[in-house]
Amino acid sequence: MVSVLRRLDWRVLVPVTALGVLGVLLVWSATRPRMQVAGQDPQTYLKSQVVHVLVGLAVMITLALAGPAALRAWTLPAYAVSLLGLAAVLTPLGRTANGAQSWLSLGGLDLQPSEPAKVALVLMLAVLLGDRADGRRGPRVLPALVVAALPLGLIMAQPDLGTAMIMVVTAGGMLVVAGVRRRVLLLLAGAGVAAAAAAWFLGLLRPHQVQRLLTFADPMADPQGAGYNAAQALVTVGSGGLFGRGLFQGEQTGGRFVPEQHTDFVFTIAGEELGFAGAALILVLLWAVLRRALRIAGESLTPFGTLAAAGIACWLGAQTFINVGMVLGLAPIVGVPLPFVSYGGSSIVSCMAAAGVLIAVHRRRPRADALAGSALRAAHRAWPAR
Repeated sequence: MVSVLRRLDWRVLVPVTALGVLGVLLVWSATRPRMQVAGQDPQTYLKSQVVHVLVGLAVMITLALAGPAALRAWTLPAYAVSLLGLAAVLTPLGRTANGAQSWLSLGGLDLQPSEPAKVALVLMLAVLLGDRADGRRGPRVLPALVVAALPLGLIMAQPDLGTAMIMVVTAGGMLVVAGVRRRVLLLLAGAGVAAAAAAWFLGLLRPHQVQRLLTFADPMADPQGAGYNAAQALVTVGSGGLFGRGLFQGEQTGGRFVPEQHTDFVFTIAGEELGFAGAALILVLLWAVLRRALRIAGESLTPFGTLAAAGIACWLGAQTFINVGMVLGLAPIVGVPLPFVSYGGSSIVSCMAAAGVLIAVHRRRPRADALAGSALRAAHRAWPAR
């Protein structure tokens, strides 16, 4: 057991575990009052979230100990299974929630395939962009775009705008890290802007998505209607002062003024009950994970490791910005969870799986094998110039 613990990167494990524990407490605080009013077990969501975190930690440690070679071997099957899951959501097996048919209900177990699809996409792009089987120079852009477009199209069909935005940022960031030529990146960016404009002017967006974007432009135009969530989120997160009202003592949280507070708006509970200090602590812990991911990407001995770690940093960074931005009025309300904190097994397990990938990549550091490390480091220096 001691040897196993020594092989883990504690600079990833500690902040991830701390975020999971904070998430358990915040979810419990958000759900206990309504469960009591309903005459149900007030610890229902607490127990579920504890299970989610424990399963996530088990998955993280499993992937961390597996190593990069095993991750590469599992990448294609994982990507194929993720596509099957996303396709199954659009069948009668799918369940609609908040305007998006993004859940699978299997024997009382609800799964959101778009969450593990993020992990699969990062690994698949890391393989494609990091390797050139034909020996030619430069990353394989066209296959990478196809690999990204397949899950993105299935997610937009649900439609889940928030997850689609995260996937676009993740894929774009990995293309940049892979060294794709600037003119190609500009062409792709222009195509993305044109597609977004076409979707808006041709009426391809759902009415609730259009309303969310308009509300983002002016959240106070209809504070009792479309802008209610945004207005209440701002009031709640700002009501805690410096150190908050205390856990389980939030008036806004207890009064259930903010919808979906244990999932998409969990950051409002931190603001009200833990105050600026508690909310800042969550952001610092998330920053620590992102900083470590970027450090691992920079120190990786292989293009696959560099791209996988960088892709995870792009994913978690984009998701954090969108979630916290929704609460603070800096981003439209598109319904994405706060990494490692929001309630939900699919999100928790997928984020912790990403942390496991980071640890697995970190284990291939130079001091693991000085002789092999010297040669691989020289190859890594030459790779970006290709």
